[in-house]
Amino acid sequence: MTELLATATTLSWLLEPLSHEFMVRALVVSALVGGVCGLLSCYMTLKGWALMGDAVSHAVMPGVVVAYALGLPFSIGAFVFGVGSVALIGFVKQKSRVKEDTVIGLVFTGFFALGLVLVSKTRSNIDLTHILFGNVLGISMADIQQTLLISGIVVAILLVLRRDFMLFCFDPTHARSIGINTGLLHYLLLSVLSLAAVAGLQTVGIILVVAMLITPGATAYLLTDRFDRMTLLAILSSALSSVLGVYISYWTDSSTAGCIVLVQTVLFLLTFLFSPRYGILKVQRSLAP
Repeated sequence: MTELLATATTLSWLLEPLSHEFMVRALVVSALVGGVCGLLSCYMTLKGWALMGDAVSHAVMPGVVVAYALGLPFSIGAFVFGVGSVALIGFVKQKSRVKEDTVIGLVFTGFFALGLVLVSKTRSNIDLTHILFGNVLGISMADIQQTLLISGIVVAILLVLRRDFMLFCFDPTHARSIGINTGLLHYLLLSVLSLAAVAGLQTVGIILVVAMLITPGATAYLLTDRFDRMTLLAILSSALSSVLGVYISYWTDSSTAGCIVLVQTVLFLLTFLFSPRYGILKVQRSLAP
């Protein structure tokens, strides 16, 4: 009897949210964006671009406001400003003695501040909360189509240039020595990062999208030394975190974006502690006399 009751409760927990169309949309889009960001996060982790991901995700904010003012899709403005921030970072780095991490901090805070000013001065119905923290529960069909298109482009580029990107992230010097255009790969990967940030904008917003671009790759990196397995684990963990996060937000009436990122963080902490290869408990046991 107890087992039947537990089974019924579990089924209710799983099936009740699916009776709402907005929840089905949220689950599908969150899993899709989570998988795409998980794939890209492997390259971001190997390249050490956590701060760059933070910069691009914040820099898209003024693009969203400008696109709204001009009657254009948000994705266009966000992508243009995301790529523009990357170009500006590269320009300032080359033309000054300021270090890259400092330039990144200057550019992304400047762009983000510009976005806040534009929001405050533009008469519109733009909800700043939705830009900052996403609104996947209220996503429209037009937004879903846009997310599908962007996700398809990101995945296609990463798959077609998979080997080149992998070598570029592991050993850019060797990649350059065998004739690979590392400069092109550098900006192409940053462009893909901008597109992924635009896709994540609908799900977790500007503030938390950097977590989706970093945490899955970092989690998978602690579980395996093989890149193929790393990408698969990152995609699975990110998609699973997105689905669980949406469910938890429904049943606890909490922030969807916050729940998604919190689940990803918990998975990373569990991996950090219990990974059979690089978990801190495993390492300590191997060092014990």
